[in-house]
Amino acid sequence: MPRVKRGIHRRGLRRKFLGRTKGFFLTKSKLYRAAREASEKSLEYSYVGRRQKKRDFRSLWIVRINAACRNADISYSRFIDGLKKAGINLNRKVLADLALMDDAGFKGLVEQAKAALAKG
Repeated sequence: MPRVKRGIHRRGLRRKFLGRTKGFFLTKSKLYRAAREASEKSLEYSYVGRRQKKRDFRSLWIVRINAACRNADISYSRFIDGLKKAGINLNRKVLADLALMDDAGFKGLVEQAKAALAKG
């Protein structure tokens, strides 16, 4: 078998990992092995974090909607049920924005939800 020298390819890999870990603490930004391990771990965390962010924002929206609903004397679950019965299809992101920015508009939605609940 022919002899393989890995000079430029190996150096490129090392540069890639060391560049990716620039700014990390102590040896994680200096030594190749530690940098590679830290880089792989950080990529795992970022993958998980992108999914957690979606969960975190949904729960934040629900908390905001619930707080606005409590001010309007209705529970969150009854409000969502009333919206579904009234045929109003707004996602929680929009509802939370309405609750935060447009109080009158949100109160109108609450009245429509209450009316739909009263109908049955």
